Amino acid sequence: MPPTQSESVIKNIIREIEQECASYGEVASDTLIAFMVKAVVLDPSNGFNMDRTLIKSDVEKLVKLCVNRLLDSKNPSLDTIKMQVYFDMNYTNREEFIEEHHRILESKLDFVTREITDNRACAQKELESLYRKIVSYVLLRTGVGSPTDIKIVREATAALQSVFPQAELGTFLSLSKKDKELQLKELSMIVTGIRLFNRETGKGGEGIEFLPDILHEAIPATAQHIDSQLQIAQDQAYRYTAILEKVTNNPLLSVELKPYMLKELLYNVRQYEIFLKIILSEIITCAQEVKLMTKQLGALLEQLKMNVSSKTAIPTSQVFPIFIALSHLWIGFQDETVLIGILSNLTTNLERFLGTHEILFPEEAIQDLLREVTVKTDMYRLKEHMEERVHLVDFRKQEWLFPETTANFDKLLIQYRGFCGYTLATTDGLLLPGNPAIGILKHKEKYYTFNSRSAAYSFAENPEHYINLITEKAKKNAELIQLLELHQQFETLIPCSEANLRQKVTHSVQTDLSHMRRENYSQVYPTRNAATQSMREGSTAVPRPQIYIAGLRGGQTKTTYGVKVNLTRAVDET
Repeated sequence: MPPTQSESVIKNIIREIEQECASYGEVASDTLIAFMVKAVVLDPSNGFNMDRTLIKSDVEKLVKLCVNRLLDSKNPSLDTIKMQVYFDMNYTNREEFIEEHHRILESKLDFVTREITDNRACAQKELESLYRKIVSYVLLRTGVGSPTDIKIVREATAALQSVFPQAELGTFLSLSKKDKELQLKELSMIVTGIRLFNRETGKGGEGIEFLPDILHEAIPATAQHIDSQLQIAQDQAYRYTAILEKVTNNPLLSVELKPYMLKELLYNVRQYEIFLKIILSEIITCAQEVKLMTKQLGALLEQLKMNVSSKTAIPTSQVFPIFIALSHLWIGFQDETVLIGILSNLTTNLERFLGTHEILFPEEAIQDLLREVTVKTDMYRLKEHMEERVHLVDFRKQEWLFPETTANFDKLLIQYRGFCGYTLATTDGLLLPGNPAIGILKHKEKYYTFNSRSAAYSFAENPEHYINLITEKAKKNAELIQLLELHQQFETLIPCSEANLRQKVTHSVQTDLSHMRRENYSQVYPTRNAATQSMREGSTAVPRPQIYIAGLRGGQTKTTYGVKVNLTRAVDET
C-alpha cells in the first residue's frame, strides 16, 4: 500500500476510535490514539501482520483493542503513554518557547500597528489621536504598564515626548511602512528604558514591579517543589525495584503479586522522574539567566546614574543605547517569568498520570511486600559495584571505554537511558541503572552500560541477542519505546506521522501559549494525588508551595506589576 494511502487508512481508523471513545465519555487526542494504534499493532500477542494490507476484520479488531485499552482506567501502561504524549505535545526547548511567546505577542500587536502605520492623519485632532495610539502601542509592546491607567499613560506620554515630540509626526508619516515599524519598536525600547530608570531613581516607573526580586523568590520555590516531587518519585521507583528483585529471586511470589503490573508502575514513575529532571534542568537555566541579567541590569542603571549626574545635557547617542539595552534586559526578565509559569504548570499537569499507583498497590500492601527487603537507591547500586571493572584482556573483539582513557566520557549517549541492557533483557524488563565505571561497551557505534561486571560479560558475549530481546519487550510495552529512547528502531514500522513524538512544537503548545493572559502567569499547585508514596515518614504531608504571580505583562487592570501572593499553608494546618 502506498504511504499516502496507508496514512489515509490509519487516519480513518483514528477517527473511528475517537468517535467510539467519545460515545463512552472518554476524550482522546488524535496523537494519543495514533500512538495506541502503533502500540496495539506492535504487540505480537495481538497477531497483526504489518507486511500485509489490513482487511475489514483487522480494522474492526484493531479498533476494538484500542478502544478497550483507552477506556481502561486502571492501566499504568496507558497512564505512561498519556504522560509521554502530553509532555511531547506541551514541552519544547526554552528558545522555541520564547520564540513562540514573542510571535503571539507580535500577532496581538498587528491591529494597533496597522492603525498607526496606515494612518494618514492631517488635521490637528487626527495627529493628537495618532500620538495617543503610539503611546498605547509603546505600553502594549513592552508590557510595563496598562494603556487604560491614566497615571501610567501620562508618564509614558511624557517619556515619549522627551524623545519623540508630537511635532515630529509629520516626518514619521512620510516614512515607509517598514521604517515606521522599526521606529515604533525603537521608540518603545527607549521609552521603556526611561521609565525603568525613572523607577530606579524614584522619579517614575508607575505600575512597574521589580521582576528580578519576584523571580529570585519564585524560582527557588518552584525548584524546591519540583525537587521534592522528584525525591518522592525516586523513592517510589527504588521500592518497586526492590520488590521486583525479590520476585525475581522467588518466582512463587509472582503468582499472587502480578509483577507485570508492578513493572508498568515502575515504568510510569521512572518516566515521571525523567520528565521532572528535564523540567528542573530548565528551571536551573532560568535561575542562571536571571542571575546574569540582574548583574547586567545593575551595571546599566549605575552607568546611567553616572552619566546623568555628571552632565546637564546628555547626548542622545550616549544614553539611548543604554535605554534600549535596559529594555532588552527587561524583556528577558519577562521571558523568564513566562517560562517559569509554563514549566510549573507542566509539572502540575504531569501528576495527573500517576493515579493508578495507590489503586493497584496501596501503601499498606507495599509495606508488606517490603518486609525483609533492602531498598537500594540508584546511588547505592552504583557504589555497590564501583570496584568491579571489565578486564580488557578478557575481550579481543569488543571495544570497552573507561573514564580515564576516553575524552568526553560523561557525554556519551548511553542506550536505554543508561539502564542495564542485560538486566532489561533477562528479567523481562526490570530497570536497573547501569554503572559507567564498570566499563562502557561500544557496539555498532552505540554505547551500553551494565549494573555489574557479570552482566557486562554476559551481554558482550552476544549483544544482538539481548538487543533483540529488549526490542521484543518494547513491542509488548510500547511505553518503553520512549522511556528507553528506542524511536529509531520503531519509527519505520508504522507509517503514521502522528505517532512520531518529539519532532516539533505542536499546535497544543501554541494553543497553550496563545491562551496565556497577563493574569495566567501564576504557579498553582493543586492537591497532589496520593498515588506517589515515599518511604520517608511524613514527607508527603509537607504543604505544597502555592505562590501566585500575576499581571506581569500588563492587561486590563490598572496596575501591571507582578503580584506575588504566598498561599502556602502552615505545616500545623496540614
